[in-house]
Amino acid sequence: MLRRLLRVLLALVALGFLGYGLASTWNETTAAVGAMSPWAVLGAFAAVLLGQFFMLVAWREILAGLGTRVPLRIAGRIMFVGQLGKYIPGAVWAYAATMDLGRDHGSPPRRTFATMSLGLVISLGVAISVAAATLGRLEAVREAWYLVLLVPAIIICLHPKVLTWGLNLALRVARKEPLESVLPGRTVVVAVAWTALGWLVYGVHIMLLAGDSGLYVIGTGAYAFAWATGILTVVVPAGVGVREGALVLVLGPVIGTPAALAVAIVSRLAFTLADAAAAGIAFLLGRRADRRVDRQGPSSASVYADQNGSGSTALTPDRNLSGSPEA
Repeated sequence: MLRRLLRVLLALVALGFLGYGLASTWNETTAAVGAMSPWAVLGAFAAVLLGQFFMLVAWREILAGLGTRVPLRIAGRIMFVGQLGKYIPGAVWAYAATMDLGRDHGSPPRRTFATMSLGLVISLGVAISVAAATLGRLEAVREAWYLVLLVPAIIICLHPKVLTWGLNLALRVARKEPLESVLPGRTVVVAVAWTALGWLVYGVHIMLLAGDSGLYVIGTGAYAFAWATGILTVVVPAGVGVREGALVLVLGPVIGTPAALAVAIVSRLAFTLADAAAAGIAFLLGRRADRRVDRQGPSSASVYADQNGSGSTALTPDRNLSGSPEA
């Protein structure tokens, strides 16, 4: 009961910070939206949702490679609902919420922690690579050339043996048990491919908001650069302000500062609403799965677990690692 109460309070705090972020820029946001085509804004929102779906597929692939296989809707519930914690200052909240949700669906905290960390490293490496490949000629980005040095370091860290050593070190620091197995190299390749596809789709939303199909390449690199800059600023929740500033820095010389500011504001709005929408959809789909298992009884729980590579009911939704219903 206490865990459920703490989870509800955490969700309310996260939504409060999320709402504050919207309210603090409400006038600028409404003005920027009013100057854009409604179809462009709607298309940008759809592109963000699609990009998030591809990121979810990559995240689920990593989780499966580490030993926990869950249906896509359950993976969405763990990832999307848990990531609302990123709107609270301090990265610990997103990790805590996601690990708690993962535990409800049979993923030990160390596995969920490792999945989040690896997903972040892969996404950061792909984002920096995309930015380096598309924005090399822009003067504003050349000033941050040192970010490119992270790419070879990330590639080395993604080697299965190096990766396992690094994750186990992080788990020891977090006082969690080490991983039981090494993440397969094929899983890393597949996760990188889905992540790259997600970044390519994210570029579509910048192109639509800028209103120029010729800006797809620069727009993709600009958002990748802005996101990487924001995520490396860990003290700011969800990179608020930092990401927008980096986006204006890159797009300003190309489309003008006022237009770049409008794109940055509406982009933030699209991602904020997409985060809330994805979490809501994933939560509802997960609840439907929970009710179906509850109606069908213990025998269906065993089938559910067997289909996901486990011989116990530990993977049954809303059950803890001992297989008993959550209190």
